[in-house]
Amino acid sequence: MARYFENTTVFNFSWEQVACGYWKRYPNPESAHVLSEDTYKRQIRDGCLYTKRLLTKTNRVPKWGEKFFNAKSIKIVEESIVDPKNKLLVTYTRNLGYTKVMSVVERVEYRGVASQTVALRSAWIDSQVFGFSRAIRAFGLERFRKNCTQMVNGFNYVLHNMFPKQSLSAGGNANVASSAAMSHALKEMRDAALTATDRAKANVYASVQRS
Repeated sequence: MARYFENTTVFNFSWEQVACGYWKRYPNPESAHVLSEDTYKRQIRDGCLYTKRLLTKTNRVPKWGEKFFNAKSIKIVEESIVDPKNKLLVTYTRNLGYTKVMSVVERVEYRGVASQTVALRSAWIDSQVFGFSRAIRAFGLERFRKNCTQMVNGFNYVLHNMFPKQSLSAGGNANVASSAAMSHALKEMRDAALTATDRAKANVYASVQRS
């Protein structure tokens, strides 16, 4: 059974700023593992921007994992939807290749709450390696958990450099959204993440079948 991971991040920047900064996340001091990013499809439908990108990242593994992973890098497909009317940015990513060894499907929803942006990250980590799947899932979950800190730090670095005045005005907790608004937003985001679970599992199994 796939392992599930979820965390929430609050960025002290407006949704418009986060949506703009998202496309300029790389490079940053925390992204040495990201080797390249290429946009290969982009279109506007019903007022929303749909984008598909291909990212290449390094693939460091511990000694014990070298018998399963022998690639120096791995390809990641990223699909995103930007809905400016509802102030919503949703991204889906999944790895290409080695999906039987370990597949990672990630969904991130960025939603504006007052003057801030809440990001709800959900991930499903799975492995089909007989006899080692549980250990590989546990390893993948722990590595993903650590990578999340890097991702957030790197994105915040970019946002602070893009919008320095906002960074100064957001000092302390002065702009923290009300608890009621935050709770409501998180409930809606978690409901959306739950409905995406089956789709994520289907993507995992489809990737396994194709590999």
